[in-house]
Amino acid sequence: MRSLNRILLPVDFSERAAGAARYAKSLAAHFQSEVVLLHALPPPQQVFAPVEFGGAMLDDISRDLACKTAAELDRFAEAELPGLNVRRLVLEGDPASTIVNFAHEEKLDLIIMPTHGYGPFRRFILGSNTAKVLHDADCPVWTGVHLEAAPPASALPLHNVLCAVDLGPQSEKALAWAAFLQQEFAAELTLLHAATAVPDTGDQAETAWRRQVREAVEEELQRLQQATSAKAARVVIEPGDPAQAICAAAGKWKADVVVIGRGSAAGVFGRLRTNAYAIIRESPCPVVSV
Repeated sequence: MRSLNRILLPVDFSERAAGAARYAKSLAAHFQSEVVLLHALPPPQQVFAPVEFGGAMLDDISRDLACKTAAELDRFAEAELPGLNVRRLVLEGDPASTIVNFAHEEKLDLIIMPTHGYGPFRRFILGSNTAKVLHDADCPVWTGVHLEAAPPASALPLHNVLCAVDLGPQSEKALAWAAFLQQEFAAELTLLHAATAVPDTGDQAETAWRRQVREAVEEELQRLQQATSAKAARVVIEPGDPAQAICAAAGKWKADVVVIGRGSAAGVFGRLRTNAYAIIRESPCPVVSV
């Protein structure tokens, strides 16, 4: 039986982190989860040049900063997380690596963090720490560009779930997670496959080939539903740019969350492919990368 026993919320004390805390509150209240608030402090050697301070002074600075950060973390999201099982930790290390390693070691069920892009083009940028976590984490990651605008936890809706699959190896895992949310929240589920459109030349052989491809896609979507016990209210096969099609569908069907799979391919984009980056940047609602 899938559940969310422990949720990790990395904290940088920004408005986006406060918005992410409201999502964590809603999920934790439903699943009776432990919420772990984690702030990663870069080692002082990375912040201060060795020539500026001696080793003993760096140690003093590090302890003082850790104490002040712990006090600030104790005050963080007090209004958002009352009555929950909350653990607060300050760890030293590279933020992304610290988050991923802690999630692995503690076998956490979900990481919730905003994209952390900055400036006028924030919507089109994934922050480097978020990108690294998405690339390396084994557990699902709940993120998005609008987390700071999360509604109060008491009013947080989860009525419509959109699951977008590319029919790759992670598709079954993604749909299983979407079905889990659907069942837990009695939500409506839309299953979507989007593929790059190929111009129709009118050739009969090509038309027959298109029909065969569509039939194969429909069969695979049906197989995925049977394998995951998902009960999709609608199954949509959409031509066009995948990221654009998925984000348009999220708006059309008023999705409260989009569930996608992370790839297993090595190389420049690692486990999170280019479409996934674009979906997270453009989605009108949070995205869970499984």
